[in-house]
Amino acid sequence: MAATGNVTPIPKGMTSEEWQTRCELAACYRLTALYGWTDLTGTHISARVPGTDEFLLNPFGALFDEITASSLIKVDHAGKLLSESDYPINPAGFTIHSAVHMASADMNCVMHTHTRAGNAVAMLKEGLLPLNQKALLILGFVAYHDYEGAALDLDERERIVRNLGDKRVLFLRNHGLLTVGRTIGEAFVWMYRAETACRFQVDALSCGRELNMLSPETIDHVVAQGREIFAEDGFAAAGHEWPALVRQLEREVGTDYRT
Repeated sequence: MAATGNVTPIPKGMTSEEWQTRCELAACYRLTALYGWTDLTGTHISARVPGTDEFLLNPFGALFDEITASSLIKVDHAGKLLSESDYPINPAGFTIHSAVHMASADMNCVMHTHTRAGNAVAMLKEGLLPLNQKALLILGFVAYHDYEGAALDLDERERIVRNLGDKRVLFLRNHGLLTVGRTIGEAFVWMYRAETACRFQVDALSCGRELNMLSPETIDHVVAQGREIFAEDGFAAAGHEWPALVRQLEREVGTDYRT
């Protein structure tokens, strides 16, 4: 069952599948603002238009809490603008997101943030440490990509894809976090899990007290548990929270994002 319903007519010439994706992606942008993960107009979330090789991005210049379903920009894999807009696309966003969309027919949503905690952990040589349950449970889904500068060089796409592999969370070293999902809800929940683990780590390291380190056996055990719990057929597979998140959004800000 779809997570969001339509409150406005589907625009002429647009499929119901594209409009539904637009509504859910706009909700994702608004939730990102609600959860405090934005960076003014920087960062981006993209979603594939079902059944096509086209994807939707934020108009570069609009704040996340301003984005609506109809304001999203549609582009192809070459970065060609396919819809009318007063705004351009973010070229760095195009490089990062097109890499994943071009490489995988299954990863339909890509989410990227520059949060305080995410960047703090991305700057650490050790990356995400096995210090808390949030981190341990996602470690089996985490990968790293070394910083190469602002993502403007198209040849970086191959390395992003290679480093991501079959994982769901990519730490862009010295830069931020990236998550992927088959659905918009999956990508958002993976970001929530990664962001929360990073916040816990930053808080613990800032205390200046001795940490309670876990044994290698315990670490391996919980990482293995996470691979089962968060697997696509696991009882806590990412995305099952999405309808509830949309309800939360609509309680907080209403439904104008679907216009």
